[in-house]
Amino acid sequence: MIKAYISGMVLGVVAVITALYFVPAVDLSREASIISVTPNGGNSEVFHVNVPMDRIMIGAAGMENPVPEGMRWPDEALLAGTRAELFKLRNSRDTVVGVASRFAARDAELGDVVEWVLHLPARGSVYAKMSAAPTNGGRVGRLRAGTREFGDLLGNISERWIADDSPNATTGTGKIELVTRFVSTQVDDDDFETEPGP
Repeated sequence: MIKAYISGMVLGVVAVITALYFVPAVDLSREASIISVTPNGGNSEVFHVNVPMDRIMIGAAGMENPVPEGMRWPDEALLAGTRAELFKLRNSRDTVVGVASRFAARDAELGDVVEWVLHLPARGSVYAKMSAAPTNGGRVGRLRAGTREFGDLLGNISERWIADDSPNATTGTGKIELVTRFVSTQVDDDDFETEPGP
């Protein structure tokens, strides 16, 4: 009886392992990165967010139509003048590859702040602080911190709004384009031309 029980347990474990090998419980696939090499030896990558389709959350003090509907923003003096947004992040093939958050705040003493965090689950995260005032049709910022494959990089990120100019487009429809230009910290920073940023 004990031999039959032990044999059944061993055969059951072998059957489960075999089944998981041929039919994985989770099919994790990584979207291929679309990276172009820049003349200075760094790399560049373009991401975008389709607005309003890719907007997951938006909140601000006194906002009439928050997303998701019915969300209540904390009514605290500390959060006055702040705005937080969460988006799906797409690559240049229009495939969702991660999530991105944009945080903006107005402060009379510290000045305006705009920050982006890009999280690519298979690759890592990027934190960038942007210039609050748009220049040349967009904002420019610097990579402040990164994790995993972005951990040993430096460089800048630009943000640009591209309005949808198709005949049936509604107001506020378009995309936010984010262009990253990074170089390894193993390269001399003087050789890497960056746009001015905070």
